[in-house]
Amino acid sequence: MAETPRRPADALPEDFTLLQVTPALDGGGVEEATLDLAAAVAASGRGSWVASRGGVLEPRLAAAGGRLARMPAHSKNPLTQAINVLRLESLIRRERVSLVHVRSRAPAFSALAAARRAGVPVAATYHGAYRAEGALKRWYNAVMTRGDVVIANSRFTRDHIAAEHGLDPDRIALAPEGVDTDRFDPAAVSPGRVAAIRQAWGLRAPETRAVVLLAGRLTRLKGQRLLVEAVGRLPHNEDVVVILAGDGGGGDYRDEILGAAAVAGLSESVRLVGPCDDMPAAYLAADLVVAPSTQPETFGRTVVEAAAMERPVLAAAHGGPAETVAEGETGWLVAPNDGDAWTAALAAALASPLDQRQAMGERARRRAMRLYSLPAMCEATFNIYRRMLEGQA
Repeated sequence: MAETPRRPADALPEDFTLLQVTPALDGGGVEEATLDLAAAVAASGRGSWVASRGGVLEPRLAAAGGRLARMPAHSKNPLTQAINVLRLESLIRRERVSLVHVRSRAPAFSALAAARRAGVPVAATYHGAYRAEGALKRWYNAVMTRGDVVIANSRFTRDHIAAEHGLDPDRIALAPEGVDTDRFDPAAVSPGRVAAIRQAWGLRAPETRAVVLLAGRLTRLKGQRLLVEAVGRLPHNEDVVVILAGDGGGGDYRDEILGAAAVAGLSESVRLVGPCDDMPAAYLAADLVVAPSTQPETFGRTVVEAAAMERPVLAAAHGGPAETVAEGETGWLVAPNDGDAWTAALAAALASPLDQRQAMGERARRRAMRLYSLPAMCEATFNIYRRMLEGQA
């Protein structure tokens, strides 16, 4: 009889209970990582709690076997945070929580105090390259370094923490984020799902133009306007459709994007399609995926999701994507904020033979499964937990 595959959480004690603390469960990279870890702990029969104000992702947490402790964890009000200390301490003692994992600054103050009062260790994942414009903001950001171990989601984040806070590198552990490579698997997506996405985007059937996808919130950080202007300089830009998939975005920035498209003669070819609830199919509906972020992102989840879907990515050569994209092997790295460089890179990528892009996509998926899958993320994180519980951290 074949042995049952070992799950990452099986390395933890059988009576282990995890409490993660995050502001909300409304979607985003932090929330996805929280849910993925909660599910892995629950699947192993261990206790898995999330303290949060809740949100649209609550059903996923419940379906995965995690439990929600609803409280205003997002609040920055000192009185509310003081009350949260008591709420969290009561939860830790009642459920015999073994370890607290905090994922954001506002709830970190309450979580740290509660864990210290209850005598349990604290891990803190530094998800963002928080900017500090003065001493007070730097002190506020530094709450994420006051746990027993600081977890960085990329080498870029690790180096930022050490430089920004002067932290001893021995207190910084590396656990890159992971994506669900079963969900983000080309073999798991039917042609009908891809066709539905293309129809929703208003593409032709068949579509002879190259489809370039940028998935991300409509914000200058993501570089939508940079992309539109770069495509506008292509010699045959009428052969390209630009899909901007994501929510948010104030009217001013949306108007800037549409204005740039009009100036480039791309008004019909630039589609602001809003958020997409079937991102695996969306990646397959595109010929190229791009991530021209104007500021370094600490990880860049969409880059890895696209890689898992066998799509080569053009990404700005800074932050986490400079690690998750292997230049020339799984995609292309492009000089950040350099419109001409993006035009040249897009032209080269679109001109590359289809079989070359397919081979890059296959290599991208293999690399994503090895380094950035959920099992890889969970194993790295649980190894950190185990060392903390054994007093080695």
